[in-house]
Amino acid sequence: MKMQLAVGLVAGSMTVGAVAQAQETITAVHAFPETLIYTRSFLSFVDKVNEAGEGVVQIEVRGGPEAIGMFQQPDAVRDGIVDMVYTPGSFYGGALPEKDALVASNLTAIETRQNGGIALIDEIHQEKMGLKYLGWFDSGVCYNLWTRDEPTFDADGNLEVDGLKLRGNAVYNAFFSNYLGAQVIDLPTGEVYAALQRGVVDATGWTQIGLIDLKWNEFLNYRIEPCFFSTDLGVIVNNDRWNELSEEARQIVQDVAIQHEIDSVNALRAKRDEDFAALEAQGMNVVSLEGDAKAAYLLAAREKNWERMEGLMAEQPGGTANYDRLIELFYDPAAD
Repeated sequence: MKMQLAVGLVAGSMTVGAVAQAQETITAVHAFPETLIYTRSFLSFVDKVNEAGEGVVQIEVRGGPEAIGMFQQPDAVRDGIVDMVYTPGSFYGGALPEKDALVASNLTAIETRQNGGIALIDEIHQEKMGLKYLGWFDSGVCYNLWTRDEPTFDADGNLEVDGLKLRGNAVYNAFFSNYLGAQVIDLPTGEVYAALQRGVVDATGWTQIGLIDLKWNEFLNYRIEPCFFSTDLGVIVNNDRWNELSEEARQIVQDVAIQHEIDSVNALRAKRDEDFAALEAQGMNVVSLEGDAKAAYLLAAREKNWERMEGLMAEQPGGTANYDRLIELFYDPAAD
């Protein structure tokens, strides 16, 4: 009897241990601070995965740029230091210039998931960087140019940038420099508030949402329309780690990611409307380019990024083989 009881206890403990070991963990970091709306969107995705994957798979968030620098995160996930990163594709654009197809896109993750665009981006990530492209989150939100002082226009209605201290970064420098002719001052997001406060910069590109979260509205008084570009925030996963996961775990994470692509489009568009109303109530002025000047502005934003993408692709293995296909899948002329 004692022997049978002991065997039963051992067997039971082994069963419990097997169940406990069956739950897999994915470690993750995010590019921006937790206070930013985009990070909160990613954390809501994590919560959804952890709820759906209870007992199977969990995402363990280890922090943001304070844990791993935002520009070091893509290398960290590629090298297996962390399993998953939520970051703009522009932060690793040198290794994967094809991300500019998302930047210049006038579609959302919903359409590009359906037409095969995201599948192609995933394939390119796996081939070039050993990364699984899990999903394009928070799409459908574009960028505006925001200024401290009232913008001026030439006789043809084109925006004048002479003397403008314009904050730039990898997302929009091709447009700002090559078309607008602006002298940009490159600054990471976390340094912009202080730069605005000190007068180092007096204008910046930024998405339609998040200005209030960052408190840049304390200094910026004008929003220039039309908006341009699209956010290119996505989730990348170390490919070896992804393949190590059980089929059930991969299915849960992928299914939740696809649903979050849809949910985040709707949520952030609602947030954009709320932010615009709040900013205008605080005195934000809206100034618009019109007619030919507006058309040229939008065309340049798109084409300067395509030029950058094509030039960088040409320098890498595989060349420009996917160039035309990327434009076909991420840009719809009828949607303009």
